[in-house]
Amino acid sequence: MTDVKRYPFARSFTALFFLYLYLPIGVVIFFSFNENRLVSVWTGFSLKWYDSALANRALMDAVKISLTVASIATVLATSVALMAALVIVRGRDVKFRRLSETVVNLPLLLPEIVLAVAVLILFSQLGLQNGMAKLIIAHTAFCIPFAFLPIRARLQGMEPDFEEAAQDLYATPWTTFRRVTFPLIAPGVFAGAMLAFVISMDDFITSNMLNSGGSTTLPVYIFGLIKQGTTPELNAISTLIVLGSLILATTALILTFRSEKRA
Repeated sequence: MTDVKRYPFARSFTALFFLYLYLPIGVVIFFSFNENRLVSVWTGFSLKWYDSALANRALMDAVKISLTVASIATVLATSVALMAALVIVRGRDVKFRRLSETVVNLPLLLPEIVLAVAVLILFSQLGLQNGMAKLIIAHTAFCIPFAFLPIRARLQGMEPDFEEAAQDLYATPWTTFRRVTFPLIAPGVFAGAMLAFVISMDDFITSNMLNSGGSTTLPVYIFGLIKQGTTPELNAISTLIVLGSLILATTALILTFRSEKRA
């Protein structure tokens, strides 16, 4: 097998790629500590924009709405994705297995604007007026495939020997799932849940389509700030979002590493 590092300029190209990818994020984080109100003019270190962001009631309301919608949508989407993965991967004599898997993954194949318009029309026809309920239902729908993929991958990589051994010892299907299957696929379930949570928190198109009074999510609120002009407060918000994403990603990696180490 050829070592990739032997290719000319491989290391330089890789370094330039990651620099291009993460340098803008680094600039945002750096200027979030700028004392000056002008975003690109550094005058000194200050944390006042973080204080300003945390004291912004409208911003905190948007954060609460996003966290509420993302948390509920994550629980619902992960539950549906787990049941779908168990049926598709472990189910016996399942008819139209490939078609069922395609249906579950369909939101990944369609442009999000199409899904946003579809749910907007659906809720209009149903007469649903509650903004939070619309957001939760819509976010759950498009988060299901993101939760499904890691769970399915974990199930496919797990040999059925342990489950068959539990059944040979007269364990019920529920006991087998609770004592054997779920502990073994827990890292995949957690990874799918975290992915669904991040996707829900990050969503703008669907949230903007369904936006109504009292249901403004954080991405929609940030978009409103950008239209008024970039401020250091926006940099502070973005830095806090990056920090939260890093915490979630690190937690997922640690749990996955511990699970692989035990195996």
